[in-house]
Amino acid sequence: VDKDALDTQVKERKIQEAAERARNEEFANEMKRNDKIMCMLEERQKNDIRNINKAINEFQKNFQKPETRREFDLSDPQALKKDRPARLSDDDPRCTISGLQKFMGEDLNYDQRIKFQKEQLREWSLQQQKDLKNALADQKFADDLHDKYRIELDQKTMELQQKEEENKRAVCAATKDFNRAQAAEVAERKKLEKHQKMKDDMDEISGLLQGDLLSENPEQAVSSFGRHRVITDRWKGMNKDQLMAIRYSQKQQVLEKMRLNEEERRRDAEWDRQRIQAARAQLVLERHLERQNREYRRALDNVNAELSQEQKSKNIYLKEEEYSNFPTDQYYAQFNTTSR
Repeated sequence: VDKDALDTQVKERKIQEAAERARNEEFANEMKRNDKIMCMLEERQKNDIRNINKAINEFQKNFQKPETRREFDLSDPQALKKDRPARLSDDDPRCTISGLQKFMGEDLNYDQRIKFQKEQLREWSLQQQKDLKNALADQKFADDLHDKYRIELDQKTMELQQKEEENKRAVCAATKDFNRAQAAEVAERKKLEKHQKMKDDMDEISGLLQGDLLSENPEQAVSSFGRHRVITDRWKGMNKDQLMAIRYSQKQQVLEKMRLNEEERRRDAEWDRQRIQAARAQLVLERHLERQNREYRRALDNVNAELSQEQKSKNIYLKEEEYSNFPTDQYYAQFNTTSR
């Protein structure tokens, strides 16, 4: 492995990651500043709208009171309290000689009142137009300021995008040069590795042909920790004594398995016998309980039949007593009344 080339590649990768991280942090900071500017503009716009609504409410409260409306006298809740009676005394100058009210006209100040109302309405309209112009001017100023900041923000964004594209082009060019040099190094290294591999293969083949692996020497499987241990990748099999010991051990295991199976079979048979005895005892008990229930129901039916017979006899006796004690005169009087 070419450690120097790998270290150089790792170092360049770290430099690229650091540059990418710095650029991302710069973008993040710029986005935070833009967000702060947008929040300030939105807050200013909300404050302007709040001030305009507050000014409108103050104007309506101070200059558009219900008492100053033209039709307020029609919906005044205190109209009856404010109204004067048609006659206060006998010498009321509003009354005529004949005792009727004076019919000189319904409203003597009608022209002045109408003129004053028109003038007041005109002033209100002018004030409302002025307030509306001021509100529109403030809104236009806020919109212009917002557009200005948006344009500046777009310009900064375009500049950052251009810088990012230039950096990307520079990184791509450097990456291409590095990849070209690395490809040449890789080709040279592969050539050397191929030559070394061919040499190693020839040495391995000659070593195998001359070694103990293909010659199947049983002594090569003996471990250095003792002759009772073997090396698994060199082991050529067990001898006759070892095979006989293994077969004897297997035969003992088979006999032990048969003994355990016989014990388990006897234990299962004993459990089956006990379950059958318990089932028979349960069946005998259930039959005994059923027989007792039948006898109890039969006795209960007999008692109910006797009680029913006694109740019928009692009802017949009560009806006979009622018919024998019923008054005859009253019966005939009731019968005659029913006939009529």
